[in-house]
Amino acid sequence: MVISDKQHINLQLDAHSVGLDVPREQEPDFRYAADLLNRRYQYYLKLRPNASAEQLWMYTALEIAVALQSDAREKSLEPVEKELKKLNELVSGALNS
Repeated sequence: MVISDKQHINLQLDAHSVGLDVPREQEPDFRYAADLLNRRYQYYLKLRPNASAEQLWMYTALEIAVALQSDAREKSLEPVEKELKKLNELVSGALNS
């Protein structure tokens, strides 16, 4: 049984401090994610200065969720696209013979 090497980090998400124990190798990913969330939150704050913090976090979460969903969909289609390209080349080659 391998025990992952964890470290404690504190992330600042707007006015909130979040303490987490994360795998040491993923620490940069967590910091990048926190930075991304803060940048998108600030974007929505400028866009909708009268919105509540709850609404701003909702907009931020929705944007990130849509990006993740789109990325997952693109990755799941990648093998299909490769096979279609191969089939297309085979059909084109057969038609040109």
